[in-house]
Amino acid sequence: MIPSATSALRRTAPRIALILVTALAFVLLTGLLDGGAGVLPLRLLDQPRFPLANAWPGLLCAGLLLVMTRRLLLSFGLAYLLQGLIYGVSALKAANLGTPLLPADFRMAGQLRKGGFHVLAGYLPHSPWPYLAMVGGVLILVAMWRLEPPLFERRTGGKRLVAGGVLALLLGSLLGGWSGWAKIYNGRVLWLEPWSAASTRVHAGLLSELVMFHLQYGQQKPKPDRAIAEQLIGQSADALRQHLQMPNASVLPDIVVIQSESFFDPSIMKGYAHDDLAPNLHRLARHGISGALHVPTFGGGTIRTEFEVLTGLSLRYFDNLQFPYLQIGRKPLPSLVRVLDEHGYATVAVHGNDPTFWNRDTAFKTLGFQRFVSQSAFPPDAPNDGKYMADSAMTDEIMRQLKDSGPPQFIFAISIEAHGPYDVEPKDTAARDAIAVPAGIEGRNKRELQDYLYHMQHADQELGRLSAWLARRQRPTLLLFYGDHLPALTDSYRIDGFVNGQDMLAQAGTWLLVDPHATGNAVHEDTASWLLPGKLLAAAGIHDDPYYALTELLGPPLAALTRAPGAPQPDQGATTQKLDQSMASVEQLRMSRKLAGVLAKLVQPAAPTAMAHAPSTAPATAQP
Repeated sequence: MIPSATSALRRTAPRIALILVTALAFVLLTGLLDGGAGVLPLRLLDQPRFPLANAWPGLLCAGLLLVMTRRLLLSFGLAYLLQGLIYGVSALKAANLGTPLLPADFRMAGQLRKGGFHVLAGYLPHSPWPYLAMVGGVLILVAMWRLEPPLFERRTGGKRLVAGGVLALLLGSLLGGWSGWAKIYNGRVLWLEPWSAASTRVHAGLLSELVMFHLQYGQQKPKPDRAIAEQLIGQSADALRQHLQMPNASVLPDIVVIQSESFFDPSIMKGYAHDDLAPNLHRLARHGISGALHVPTFGGGTIRTEFEVLTGLSLRYFDNLQFPYLQIGRKPLPSLVRVLDEHGYATVAVHGNDPTFWNRDTAFKTLGFQRFVSQSAFPPDAPNDGKYMADSAMTDEIMRQLKDSGPPQFIFAISIEAHGPYDVEPKDTAARDAIAVPAGIEGRNKRELQDYLYHMQHADQELGRLSAWLARRQRPTLLLFYGDHLPALTDSYRIDGFVNGQDMLAQAGTWLLVDPHATGNAVHEDTASWLLPGKLLAAAGIHDDPYYALTELLGPPLAALTRAPGAPQPDQGATTQKLDQSMASVEQLRMSRKLAGVLAKLVQPAAPTAMAHAPSTAPATAQP
């Protein structure tokens, strides 16, 4: 070796060794920060690929920063701080919603500038210590920038440019979901539980979990099997034709749908099994259809349930669609709203919040709503209770929107009073403090449970008030009421437990469909949110939509399969499993707007039926 080369190697070798030692320390510290069983520091001895894969995104980021700043500790410190921020957000989500961070959650960043900051900020810690720690970390990084000497010279003959380009390409391809990374980040090399992000995180680490879910679901679009869908529809063709030949109602009722924020019947909790905290729900259920409602989310993600109710599509069959309103685009989508529009309904959405949050202003146009009455259209004196608009204000707005003449009306109203977190003082603190709490639930958990029950009881009271008002109207009306998901009272659930002994993620909510004028007998039926449109249309006397008729025929055995991501899955028999797999292709064809052709091919359309769009003062002709 020539002397100059030897001299260069002697100067370079210590720097390379220092970088490698720092990188190893970064891997070990990442494992400690993660805390997952599969990536703790000692796992480097028996399964090194797990902690290395989990630290790899941070190492690439640190390497790129090193090329840019030439400062070793600053670069690795900044990369570690960014990792810590991701882990902190994931911990907050797990504490409030029961599941760790997922790639789709990063779409929520855009909601911060769309009226969502006041909602999302409510979940931030109230203690000053996390913020002081972040400020301290930033100050340390600033000191490093000013005091740490560069590791190498500014001019390196193009080596920095090449190294930076390679690192940027590697990091960009990882974040962009390049399929080549799947050779490392997959269930055969690492640990992946497709239906449980929490289990994946514990074994493979949070960062590996994010990469794997991004690679598996981020870019992938489900591909329907048309032949399987045709076979399933063909087997049901006779029953479907019979359904479609039923005459539509001659007078169509007004339809009011209440999506009640975080509503569930507390009697499913052990501590409230013998209490009646929802008397209006139970009273109305004696004259309508009600039961357990299986929904695709827990603690949050309202739009998942909302999307299923408005489209009749099950998110079970669309793993890549975590936040549908943020992902469906602007192309018109088949929906319950469009069916009602075709039958002459005036369609209105009502929600006392910023219309841009969850991208509802765009999504509702995609789904076909004619109007969206949001927060700014409510009266200036519309009351709040706690952090958000009171359910009483929503009821008042529904009453204002319903007309006594004109075409039949469809009002889809979304409440917000009972939205978490439950740490804001309500209007009536004495009423809140008087709510009994099961033994063992104390301190902050007790106060949060009381706050939730206070708002939940308001939702029940407003259900009773609205139903009584609708019963006094002359126009026929159907009222559908359901909760979008259970609230994120995770500690209370763990302490008290549920009557059925199942995990909190597996608990079903509740639904009610009632004709406020009716005096019939109760019907109990457990169902899923994506099956509600078919039931609502059937109750309204609209039988001529083949897709929703098909969900009425085939959906009931699949209802219990609808669960929050990460929830334990129920056992399936061979018949249900085959139906589930076939229904996936049907749903995917529906989403891609290709199902109508299949249905037209296999099922003759029903003959035209008499149908009046004008309102009537006659009693309702279609009752649940």
